[in-house]
Amino acid sequence: MSEKDISINGADIAPGQNEVVKISVGRLPSGNVIRIQAHVYRSPVDGPVILALAGVHGDEVNGVEIVRRTINQGYFTSLSRGTVIAIPILNLYGFINFSREVPDGKDINRSFPGNMKGSLASRVARILTKKILPLADIVVDLHTGGRSHYNYPQIRYTRGDLLSEKLARAFAPPYLVVKPTIPKSLRKVALEQGKPTLVFEGGESLRYDGLSIEKGLAGIRRLLYTQEMTEEPPPPPENTVIFRKTTWVRAPRAGMFLWFKNSGHKIYKGEVLGEINNPYGGGSIKVVAPRDGYLIGHNNAPVVSQGDALFHLGYEWE
Repeated sequence: MSEKDISINGADIAPGQNEVVKISVGRLPSGNVIRIQAHVYRSPVDGPVILALAGVHGDEVNGVEIVRRTINQGYFTSLSRGTVIAIPILNLYGFINFSREVPDGKDINRSFPGNMKGSLASRVARILTKKILPLADIVVDLHTGGRSHYNYPQIRYTRGDLLSEKLARAFAPPYLVVKPTIPKSLRKVALEQGKPTLVFEGGESLRYDGLSIEKGLAGIRRLLYTQEMTEEPPPPPENTVIFRKTTWVRAPRAGMFLWFKNSGHKIYKGEVLGEINNPYGGGSIKVVAPRDGYLIGHNNAPVVSQGDALFHLGYEWE
């Protein structure tokens, strides 16, 4: 990255400056303007540019809280070198409406690289792709588990992307998960631009999770330190487990679901993980582990349908 000004949506940020840049992406029928708010922190010294963003899905509050705390607690105000672009909420409409999507039901993370003549999701994706992503050297995209699904704190990265794996190890969450890219996702488009991309997952949508927030904050501090962007020693690394493969354990029948083992546990083939009960009585069915592994996610829904994903199991680990 050169020492010249960084320009975002017409705003120039010189080395040594910190600025908040607001980018309009559209209006709601009420007339309210939807904006992306990017906090830009520049050291006087040249160095890498990290893009840290959250709220791609508006109901995933743990990622939003992690980025909010980095801003509030001054993680980036005295960088030794380089630049951080921090976006706490990408999907503002979803955030204020407790929704994963935007008004027409579109998912921003299935809309990249986007189109300025498309839906709100497509326009948000396009602005990030064209105005901000080209500036970044490293992308950290912070997420939370979906509705009723809890994810143990983890980083997901792309198989064969050695630089992303190196950065994921530096972040050092409890779990690292090798995952293929999803079509039209931010990670796929970023990697196509040569940007190593880490996707942090932690907790459950619409619910604070202290463990996930703590691990996310610690990982960001480690990443800054390993990039020589801060001189403050971070928390010591975790004993990280790396999973090369994952599978879902699904509900063998519908009913009332009670888990006995939750995310973070090592489990063994044949172990009973939970049970599904008939709400009218008449017995229950045990949910059994199909192989040895670790639970990297679980379903908190009390009522499930046949085939619903109950446990996310990581295996082939190191």
